[in-house]
Amino acid sequence: MRHKQFGARVTKEHLTQYASSANWKNGKFQNLEHTTLNIPVNKIPELIYKQLVDRGEREPKLPIPIHPFDLGSFVKPSKKARFIWYGHSVVLARIQDLTILIDPMLGPNASPIAPVTTRRFSDNTLDLIHDFTDIDLLLLTHDHYDHLDLASIELLKSKTKKYYVALGVKRHLVSWGISPDLITEFDWWDQQKFNSIDITFTPTRHFSGRGLTDRAKSLWGGWVFKTPDESIWFSGDGGYGNHFIEIGQRLGPFDFAFMECGQYNENWNLIHLFPEESIQAAIDAGVSKIMPVHWAGFALALHKWTDPAERFYKEAQRRNIEAIFPQKGKLFEASSSMAEKWWDSHR
Repeated sequence: MRHKQFGARVTKEHLTQYASSANWKNGKFQNLEHTTLNIPVNKIPELIYKQLVDRGEREPKLPIPIHPFDLGSFVKPSKKARFIWYGHSVVLARIQDLTILIDPMLGPNASPIAPVTTRRFSDNTLDLIHDFTDIDLLLLTHDHYDHLDLASIELLKSKTKKYYVALGVKRHLVSWGISPDLITEFDWWDQQKFNSIDITFTPTRHFSGRGLTDRAKSLWGGWVFKTPDESIWFSGDGGYGNHFIEIGQRLGPFDFAFMECGQYNENWNLIHLFPEESIQAAIDAGVSKIMPVHWAGFALALHKWTDPAERFYKEAQRRNIEAIFPQKGKLFEASSSMAEKWWDSHR
């Protein structure tokens, strides 16, 4: 029997649907630029050993605490968006008095089908879902386990009204019991009006898949939110490329952006941004103020867990672009000033 964690198999009907996308070529979704994983075969055993055994400074010594959810402050009416970051790429947002949840992987383990766990840096994060208000819109950038989590989706199911997802991700949600009528799939540059918010799915340079047979059988990307008051971008996972300039030309400039920054390595440099590249990508797209995400959640690469924030902080200062670093669970706005290196007390 197929493990439920894998999600849905790709059917002939799915393949017919996906083949109508301009980004589907030779039986799979393709990046805009040639992209490979540059891992020499002789390095694979060493990488696996380090990933499974050599934890060291790749994890904090103690769990990172999360500020409690304050419902009253979160839902207070405002023209300006409010956000809460829960580590890695989980962002709870209040935009135009609507509650939006991005990549809600709040489970304790980012490798649920592997023999060794990739444990979260904070405890009891699934319990956070019980405190959340109803979710007007849940968005998913792609189907990797550190972004799409079965346990989280099952808890969120009863309080989520609508789903916007990357093309191909719908099949997983439907297999987990979510009504297909609630789910809208997006190809790159697809746009929908959600009340007073214009939402666009933007390209990234990455890949997808939850098993051995579905690699690149769903799309990957980021999200842009445009309101009468602000323009906000969630970059999504992916390496550096020309698409950042195009995003800025088509949809920028941006008041604020959540920039992927973490889980990078020279062996997969084309599919994850190094911190310095993350800053450059924000500049390419015309972003005024930035925040790093995709870090402080799990040890999915070999760098120190604080390395993404330290390098992002340093490069942002060097390039003279304003950056903020909110603590987990802390409510903030795009205009907030949060430059304190909170991670220094959790090494």
